[in-house]
Amino acid sequence: MLAKFLVRAVFAALGLWVASEVVPGVDVRTTGALIIAAMLLGVVNAIVRPVVFILTLPITIVTLGLFLLVVNAMMIGLVAWLVPGFRIDGLLAGCLVAIVTGVSSWIGGLVLRDDKSNRR
Repeated sequence: MLAKFLVRAVFAALGLWVASEVVPGVDVRTTGALIIAAMLLGVVNAIVRPVVFILTLPITIVTLGLFLLVVNAMMIGLVAWLVPGFRIDGLLAGCLVAIVTGVSSWIGGLVLRDDKSNRR
């Protein structure tokens, strides 16, 4: 289980790094800040995001799920607020980072699923 968390954190770190290179308004100053942000993002997504998801469920239903992008941006904004050396300028940058890290995490999920299918 720890290995799975670490692999997901690596893909989150890759997504955050790519976002810092591609998305204007994202600044990661050190590799340490990037690693801490990726690990903290995993913890925030596991603990805080489900609570926020439940609280915002009515607006998520009304927007046909598009509000989840804003929820993901809020989680990334929370991580940026907590980690020195990691900065996000505004909601638009946060949404773009959420998209990039989401794609990176999706690719990571595909890699983990391939690992499971090889064991069978």
